[in-house]
Order: sequence, then structure tokens, then C-alpha cells
Amino acid sequence: MRHARFPDDLVSAQAAWTRTYEELARPRPRGSAGITTLRRRLIRLSARVYFHPYWTRSQPGAGRADLLRAVRHEHEEAA
Repeated sequence: MRHARFPDDLVSAQAAWTRTYEELARPRPRGSAGITTLRRRLIRLSARVYFHPYWTRSQPGAGRADLLRAVRHEHEEAA
């Protein structure tokens, strides 16, 4: 399967989103500090990925799925 080449800043934002989501999903004691910071970061990164100019000149639905798959594949290789 051929994947479109994505801009580096878009890939970086998606990778940061994935890391932040995983960090937020880790079990923590109730009332732990930092959860609000992680949630806010996830919201900012979501907006950065969703509203990136790349999507205005391509098909967003399939492209977003390809981006997520590409970032997950890189993340799995690094682990």
C-alpha cells in the first residue's frame, strides 16, 4: 500500500498527540497533578492536526487514517 508523504510538522504533531494520549491513559492515583496539563496538550495537538493546512489540498478522511497508521508504525518500530 502506498502512503502519501506528509509534512514533517504534521507527522510530529500526530506523534506528540499519540505520546500524550498514551501518557494520559496510564493509571494514576486519583487527584494526581498533571492530568489537566496533559488534557490541555491533547486538545491543542488535536486542533493542530485537525486544522493543518495539508488537509485543505487532500482527502482528509483516508489521509488521516494513513497518517495515524504511519505514526503508529514508526512508534512500534522505536519501541
